[in-house]
Amino acid sequence: MREETAQMDPEHLYREEIYTDLKTGTIKQLVPVTATGAPDPARQPVFLGQATVLTPMGSLPLSFEIEAKTLREAVEKYAQAAERGLKETLEELRRLQQEQATSLVIPRGGIPTDLSASPSLGSKIKLP
Repeated sequence: MREETAQMDPEHLYREEIYTDLKTGTIKQLVPVTATGAPDPARQPVFLGQATVLTPMGSLPLSFEIEAKTLREAVEKYAQAAERGLKETLEELRRLQQEQATSLVIPRGGIPTDLSASPSLGSKIKLP
């Protein structure tokens, strides 16, 4: 069996540029480049937004894609994309909470059939 290694794809390289307004968040522009590092005009840039939302339980980092062709367009669409990213993150957190709430935890040794024989419960629970 051959072991797989992490191999970068030279046909899909990007240079990362970061922009911020020092108030709201960050936009990363992933600029497509060739294997030599030269700009690749055959591919469109990718824009990713990042923000931090303060919650009662602490800060929640958000990352989201911004559908745009230029930096100006990404800046204009930032708020809308951030709201969508927050909504998707909250939906995922709710889904994870529901999964956690519905999972059963069975103690080692299984569930006792005679609860009156349990030293920790025997004195508190009386079965007829």
